[in-house]
Formats: sequence, structure tokens, C-alpha cells
Amino acid sequence: MTRSTCPYCGVGCGVLIGRDGAGEIVVKGDPEHPANYGRLCSKGTALAETLGLEDRLLAPQIDGREAGWDEALELVARRFTETIAEHGPDSVAFYVSGQLLTEDYYVANKLMKGFIGSANIDTNSRLCMASSVAGHRRAFGTDTVPGLYEDLELADLVVLTGSNLAWCHPVLYQRLVAAKAARPEMRVVVIDPRRTATCDIADLHLAVASGGDAAIFNALLAEIARRGAVDRAYLAHVTGFDAALAAAEASDPAMSGVSNAELARFCDLWIGTEKVVTVYSQGINQSSSGTDKVNAILNCHLATGRIGQPGMGPFSITGQPNAMGGREVGGLANMLACHMDLENPTHRAAVQDFWRAPAMPEAAGLKAVDMFRAVGNGKIRAIWIIHTNPVVSMPDADAVRAALRGCDFVVVSDVTARTDTAALAHVLLPATAWGEKDGTVTNSERRISRQRRVLPAPGGARHDWRILAEVGQRMGWRGEFCWTSPAEVFAEYAALSGVGGRLGVDFDISEYSEISLPDYAALEPFVWPQGPGRKGGRFFADGQFYTPDGKARMIAVTPRAPVSRISAEFPFRLNTGRTRDQWHTMTRTAKSARLNQHLGEPYLEIHPDDAARVGLEAAGIARVASADGEALLRVYLSDAVRPGEVFAPMHWTGETASAARIDAVVSAVTDPVSGQPESKATAVSITPFQARWHAFAVAGATEPFPKSRYWTKVRSATGWRMELAGDAAPEDWVEEARALFSLPDAEVATVIDAARGTARIAFHDAGRLLAAIFVGPEPISLARSHIVNKVGGENAPIVLAGRPGADAPDPGPTICACLNVGLNQIRRAIKSGHALTVAALGEALGAGTSCGSCRPELANLINRFSQPKAAE
Repeated sequence: MTRSTCPYCGVGCGVLIGRDGAGEIVVKGDPEHPANYGRLCSKGTALAETLGLEDRLLAPQIDGREAGWDEALELVARRFTETIAEHGPDSVAFYVSGQLLTEDYYVANKLMKGFIGSANIDTNSRLCMASSVAGHRRAFGTDTVPGLYEDLELADLVVLTGSNLAWCHPVLYQRLVAAKAARPEMRVVVIDPRRTATCDIADLHLAVASGGDAAIFNALLAEIARRGAVDRAYLAHVTGFDAALAAAEASDPAMSGVSNAELARFCDLWIGTEKVVTVYSQGINQSSSGTDKVNAILNCHLATGRIGQPGMGPFSITGQPNAMGGREVGGLANMLACHMDLENPTHRAAVQDFWRAPAMPEAAGLKAVDMFRAVGNGKIRAIWIIHTNPVVSMPDADAVRAALRGCDFVVVSDVTARTDTAALAHVLLPATAWGEKDGTVTNSERRISRQRRVLPAPGGARHDWRILAEVGQRMGWRGEFCWTSPAEVFAEYAALSGVGGRLGVDFDISEYSEISLPDYAALEPFVWPQGPGRKGGRFFADGQFYTPDGKARMIAVTPRAPVSRISAEFPFRLNTGRTRDQWHTMTRTAKSARLNQHLGEPYLEIHPDDAARVGLEAAGIARVASADGEALLRVYLSDAVRPGEVFAPMHWTGETASAARIDAVVSAVTDPVSGQPESKATAVSITPFQARWHAFAVAGATEPFPKSRYWTKVRSATGWRMELAGDAAPEDWVEEARALFSLPDAEVATVIDAARGTARIAFHDAGRLLAAIFVGPEPISLARSHIVNKVGGENAPIVLAGRPGADAPDPGPTICACLNVGLNQIRRAIKSGHALTVAALGEALGAGTSCGSCRPELANLINRFSQPKAAE
């Protein structure tokens, strides 16, 4: 088995990759990796199912035609060189990704900042972690996460704010669940506008209003001072306390949307518990005041000295597998490699000297939102986008699409040409994917781990560091970009970190500056720093910081409402985020049929009272619109959201849905300090989409391309499954279905009732089911899993019943994706009276016994189905 690291979230789980007796790739958790100790989430468990070469980009393309590498690289180098010569270095840009390995990131940063001479390189981590970076730098003088994962297990109180840990970082959540089970006296507080799966272990849930987090932590700081809980000895290492306290005392706690009684209970818990860890993620960062929210949290820990000690401290949880590595290597437009400061002349000169670089920018480059605005207005004339899909993931995504469509020269490096962004590229470069490349990543606790190759590069795919280096060579810098392996890149990076270490920077891994190829191949996970006199561990318990005077800064924070204003035209507040089993824009997870089964359709989560007020019904379709764009989403009624606030997932693209790119709705409002977009608080209107018909459809291996006003499409175990709706019905459903499935000559079985507006159509070949569609005037109620599993089977016409016979019970919608356990199976087990606890369900069906992220849902189902009905 080969040891590697999972390519999903910032937990950075270790995995073992090998082959089973049939030669098929298998992936399981590495019991020796200190991030996960063998645990994996549903996405990690399904990694082996995502390694197929379907949709892979296997050769360079120029303007849609296949080309050789020499031609493609020469064109990229020539166009960038010509653009720089004519318009200057700031007329070009790189937009990179937390999917890159650290070695890839390092080469990109060196090429842009050291040799092109521009700071116009930014990363999609700007969309998730930039406010944390800015808050850390304001308070600590550098971007340092002080603690370690074990602090969550050692704490007596864990506060989770802006973090649905159960779904977004499931393995870390399971570590917390296990710690709480071992020590029932441990307390957990969840601060979130929604009642999420994470609330399953919460002793207190504060349903904060959108943007209200800073008001909560300001109220806490004021109460810390009032109760005399300030650590005066630690304050000798801190400046700004009086101003921060004055701002906190002047704040209005009512902005939090939380009652005085709930706030008092929270303060009692926090102040009365010495060992406190405050975990925060996108709900804090993705805000127009995200940096202030971060500093409001840090203020409370600095005021009490609860930082850098076992079981104490603020803890930023990153969203991507190498978001931290990108921060370390200077992937953001306002940073230099190894945590050195771009605008510090000493740091800048040190890096330039180390790189022997011809030119270095003296000021920060354009952050992501401003970068694409500059593309749109012609200031940036050539852009290279690497492993990210900004036409889906950037706010005001339609404007980003228009900007790229009008750009002189767009290069995209990716593993697939099937993305909304790749469709706009002049040059497409095929890159290697997870399992095919070697390098390192850094997780949220500063732990550097290896990703290792177990598969050959398919077709003409190349490693990102190599692609970037070859362009650098072709632009004239052959000696400076002549590495032959990622180990050599890592060694150079480690050596540069030693330069930073000698200048007093926190990041230092210079112990590895002379690492050999065999030692790199065998590199074990380690926590930085690893340099002279500094070996891993926590930061700041000693009160030593990286500011000019060595003291931490408390920041005066005035809570601010979201920029996007609620109005009569846009009366709702839109929150966006992830679902449990999907990842970013689904280019990897959507390849796994079982990951598509839990929540396989984009949806709008809305309070029932709000839905009734605007005329929405359960399973109907909502039109969600802002001043920037609109989306069509399936209605999901839930009292887990606050009235007036709605939630939608961010995963669906133009490849997987007709109108579900939710970031086309999100306004391009940013934090003035960090440049991070406010992705969780856009003012929107919500109205019903008046569908005349709804449909569910399945197909075999041939991909269908629906054209209805509303459609969503995901892979299934037997091919494809789709949900469709339209505002105009076709004249002939059979011909419409033939066109949808590209089956002009297949045999057909039908049950059509024109008067009722229903149609059930199955296409078959000698009785073998090829495709089927079920149409009705209302949302379709069918045994979907049963129908999906019939594709490719015999006796096709029986599928038109829409449900299995008594001899083949329908498992129902998938709840446990790891072990394929369905809702109906769970309901039957509960109704039997023998599975009335989550543990008992696990023993009976296996549900919840793998990654555990479905356990909150299992608990809710037990509560729902074990309650006796009232007598009629």
C-alpha cells in the first residue's frame, strides 16, 4: 500500500492506496496518520470511484483543436512575453488553486513575482481563507494558526462558529464526537444561522443573524472585562486592549440576533471554562467584515491568555487540501513565499537575491475579485487559470464569464475540458490528477504531508510544476526553472524558508533544505516549524509575536451589517455552502455514483412560513434572483433556517444543471482588508418558477443533453439520472424523449394520459432498458433508486410502474453514502423496534459506522419514525 493524502478538505487525512485481488484500486484511511488515524469521510471513502478517465483532458488544445506540447507551450510563452512587452508585467495574471501541490504553487509564485515581475497571482483560497490570513497578520504579525488538532480533544469547551464541521470537515468532527463521548463533561457550542448536522452534539446553538458574529464576540469581550477574567500578565504581551474593549462595550448585542439569555449562557460557558478552543471557518471568513470577525474572536483569546496552550486557542479550519500550503508559499497576491512580506523591503530583497530574480513587485497585486474585473476592463490581457473554475465559483459569476470571453488570451490547466471555465480557454493544458502526481500539502494544523503517485500520467498529461517551469524556460529563464523532480523544488523552497527564518519569520522548514530524493520519497508527516531551534508545536503561549515590537495587537472592532441590503425588492438573505458528499464544482465527486445519491439536486432551503408567504410548495422550483443574476433551485422546506434567510449549495455548474450556478446570484462585495467575497449574505428575491411539467429520467452510458428550462444531471450506478421541468410542454413526448436520449430508432413502451398531463416512456433493445422518463404536472414521486438500478436490465416495460414489486423492496434515497443504506431500509429497521439508537442502526444496517457524517441524520430519523402516531 502507498501512503498518500486525501485531496479534499483541509483536514489533510492520510490514505493508503493499493489494489485488491482483482487489480482494482482501493483507498482506505491510514491508521498511522496523525490527522485522521484511519478515519475517512464519505468523499474520501469513495476516492477510488473517481479515478476513471471519463472526461479527462489528455492532450493540449489550441482553439479547440488538439495540439502538441511544444506548440502549446511555445504559444503560451510567446503570448505572455508579447503582452508583457507591450503592456507591462501587470497586464498578465495567474489565478491558481488550493488543489495545487506546494511544489506547483512555489513554481507559479516564483515565475510571476520573481521573473515576470508582477504580484498578479492570486488563488481561489482568497474565496475561503483570506479573512483568516488578514486577521492573523493584524493580530500576530504573521499568518499563523497557533494550535493543533489535539486541542479540540483536550479542550473542555469547543466553540464552532461559521463551521458546519460535521459536513465540511467530517473526520475532525468525528474526533470531536469521540472526545465528547469519552468526556461527557465537555461542552460544545455551535454559532450558525442554520441548525446544521453539527448541532447534533451541541450543548448550545446560537442561531446568529447573518453578519452577527462580531457582535457576539464583542459582547463576550465586554463580559470578560466586566467579570475580571482578563489575564493581566498576558496583556503585557498585547497592545490595543483599551481600544478593543471600548469598541466592544459600544457595540449593540442585538445585532447578533441572539437573545440576551442565550448570550449570557454563552458567556458563562466561555468565561467559566479555561480550556476553550474557538473553531471558525467560512461562515466567519466569507463576509464583507470577515477580517474584523476573525479579530473579534482573537481579541477574546488574547485578553484571557487562552492561546497556544493545550486545549486553548482560536483555530481556523481551511477549506481546501492545500489552502495552507498556498498561503505558506505566497500564493496570495499580497504575500511572498515562506510568509515573508511583499511590501517589506528587507524581505523582498532577500527573496529576490535568493531567486536571482530580475524584477520584483513592490506592491500587492490584484486580489481575485479585482483581478477578474481587470480582465473585464482590459487591464489584464492574458490570464492563466490553474485547477479552478471561477466561472462557477467566483461571485457575480456571469460577469466573470463575460470577462474571460472577452479576454485576449486565456490559458487553462486542468484535468478536464468539461468545466464552464475551460470552455472559454484559447489554450487548454492537460494536467495530472490526484493519484498521478507527487508533492506535498499542508493541512489546517500546519502539518505537511506527502501526496504520492500510484498511477501513470494518462495520455499527454503533465505535472503542474513541470508545465510552469517549461513556460518559464521558454520565456528566457532556463537556469532558474530547471528542476527535474518535485523533490528539488521542495528542497529549494525549504532553503528559502531558512532565509525567512533568519529574518525572524515564523515559517521555517529549512531542516529539509538538502533533502535527498529517497528521503523525499519517504517523508513522514510533520508540523512546522522545522528549523534551527524550532520544532513544531504550538505558537504564542510565551507571548512572543511577529510584530515589530513583538507584541500581539488587539483590534477595535465595530460590527457591521452585510453590504447587500434587504429591501422590498430583495427581501431575503442568501447563505451558500457545501453539502455533505460533494466537493467544490463536482469535477471529482460527481464521478462517484453513490456520492450523487444523498443530495443529488441543487436546492433552496427555506423556512415553511417564508415559502407559504411567497407561494412555494415542497419540491417545487424556486427562482432566486439578486441584482446580479438568478438561479432555479428545488424547494426544500426546513425550520432549520431562520425566517427571512435561505440556503443554497455551491456545487452545481453549467455542466450539471441548467440554472444552478449560485455564485451567479452572489454579489461581488468584498472585505476591504482581506479582499474576500461576502458569499453568505446576498439580498435576494424568491418567486415560484411556474412549471407546466416535471420529469424524472434515467439513461445508460450515453450522456443525455437536456434542453428544458430546468434540469439537473448526475452520474448514477447505471449511467445518468436527471430531474427536469419546463414552462412549455412539447407536442410529442415520445419524440422529445428520443431527442433527449439520442435514441431515434429504439423500441419504446409508453403509458401516456394527455388529459392528466402524464407520460411514462421506456426505451429498450430486445427488452433491455436503455432509458426512461416519467412526466407529470406536479413534482414526480417515484422509487428513484429502483428505477436507476433497472437501466441495462431485462423486461424493460415493467419499469413504467415506477416502483418495485413486493419481492424487491425499494431501499429509498441514500442516507449513508459510505455503505449505500437507504431511507426506506432505515425506516423499516426503526419501525421494527430493534434499531432505536444510532448504534443499533449501525449494528443492523452498517449505517453511520464508516465516516459517521450521516449520524446526525440517523438520529433525526429515529426521532421521526419511532414516535407513535396520535390516535385519530
